[in-house]
Amino acid sequence: GFLTCVLSNSWLDDGPGRSLGAALRSRLRSRFRLLLESCRIGREKPDPGAFGLALEALGARPQEV
Repeated sequence: GFLTCVLSNSWLDDGPGRSLGAALRSRLRSRFRLLLESCRIGREKPDPGAFGLALEALGARPQEV
């Protein structure tokens, strides 16, 4: 019954080691309901808007987390 989310400060990686990052994200997506990356949502932690997006995507209220 728990909704889980990963909210990470990350950047787009086009370097030679990017396949490792892609593999990690793939694993995380399979284990968590939601994966939000700062480079994709345009906000970084501790920006309250990043947490607000996570709450909205999960359909949760602050007092529930």
